[in-house]
Amino acid sequence: MTFLVKSNRENLYAEKMTTNGAIPPLTGEELETWSAVATVLEWLPAALDAQLQRDAQVTHFEFGVLYALAHAEGGQLRMSVLSSFANSTLSRLSRAATRLEAKGWMQRTPDPSDGRFTLALITESGRAKVDEAAPGHAELVRELVLDRITAAQRRQLREISRRIAGALRDEGGWRPPASADSA
Repeated sequence: MTFLVKSNRENLYAEKMTTNGAIPPLTGEELETWSAVATVLEWLPAALDAQLQRDAQVTHFEFGVLYALAHAEGGQLRMSVLSSFANSTLSRLSRAATRLEAKGWMQRTPDPSDGRFTLALITESGRAKVDEAAPGHAELVRELVLDRITAAQRRQLREISRRIAGALRDEGGWRPPASADSA
């Protein structure tokens, strides 16, 4: 017996199809909305990357890896989990991990509970790099995104982003640990 499972994306496409089976082009408000989102998706990563490279000699991707490790229990994650958080292939993450290891910011070791997996561990100098890079990164995130919108809009942006992420993947992606000031 074969089961046909449609992804969220396929269901959305099916709902948008016209009677002749064609998907209509984006127009009007849809196109305005998409063009604004697409522009942010192109410009924001480049701005974040440039600031981190200039101020801390680390790419945005590398900072994300180190930040996730610094905030993980015990300062470690399986490489497979980290690659999911980073929206990365294991190959891309492995190349970044090699660079981070060469700088002394992280280590890789076999997972003692299951040797088929590799653990990524942040080092003390890796934590120091996160501490060095985080203030400038936070300042730019506030300047470019958070300070441009109200508290209510920040909550809306968070929920909209989570909804879109859910349409892309079943897993929710990385979320920061719960904190008293995020309640």
